[in-house]
Amino acid sequence: MHSYRITPLKTGTIVVDQGAYVTRGIGLGIEVGIPGTAWYVTDGRRKIMVDAGMCPTELADWHHKGSRQDPGEAVHEQLQALGVDPSEIELVILTHLHWDHCHNLDKFSRARFLVHSRELAFARDPIPPYYKSYEHQRLGCLPPYAEIPLETIAGEAEILPGITIFPTPGHSPGHQSVAVATEAGVHVIAGDAVFSYANLVPASEHLPFTVMGRFSDIVESWRSMEEIVRRGKVILPGHDMRVMDHPVYPTGIKI
Repeated sequence: MHSYRITPLKTGTIVVDQGAYVTRGIGLGIEVGIPGTAWYVTDGRRKIMVDAGMCPTELADWHHKGSRQDPGEAVHEQLQALGVDPSEIELVILTHLHWDHCHNLDKFSRARFLVHSRELAFARDPIPPYYKSYEHQRLGCLPPYAEIPLETIAGEAEILPGITIFPTPGHSPGHQSVAVATEAGVHVIAGDAVFSYANLVPASEHLPFTVMGRFSDIVESWRSMEEIVRRGKVILPGHDMRVMDHPVYPTGIKI
């Protein structure tokens, strides 16, 4: 049985309206800082990333005023601090292609890059409200994935023993999450299919979740949360500072 360790990496802080992004309609007008998270996954031999995190402060502030990446927070700098050379990463799984998940891909010089086919298609030809999310050329940007040799998948796949990618659309059309086998059961790296632990709190007697604020399809988003909860013993949200309370998952083990 394969058993992996998961290290959360905070690649910056994004400033958002809580009720518009994290918990739909709850906390409107309250400004909060959420992490731009990437994940280093290893079994001691395989070295994998799930997402690569966000960009330097100047560009982050363009996306969301007040957002920043402090010195040492870029994904490659954090890996180096862990004693991992980015060139040792063999696989980068992208949950989706929004700006805060796919910067610095060029640092992983020997990696394969996997994204869902629906996500890549939409990122290349989004509707106008999503131009900024994807740093689209129509805004004069060069998307961070533009010159990266992305490989696409179209559904569920056990891409390595103990590492299963499965579709979780809703936040974006081709969003995907990653189920990781650990010694303490399956941990699901949810990406933005679950923004925060707050999304897993029942909103009412008949609503087992609290809907996030950002989605392209609320029905798909809801179904994806159901699937994540079904699969995971532990769920790791995409933008919750509390995931940083533990330097490694499963909790209680040493890096």
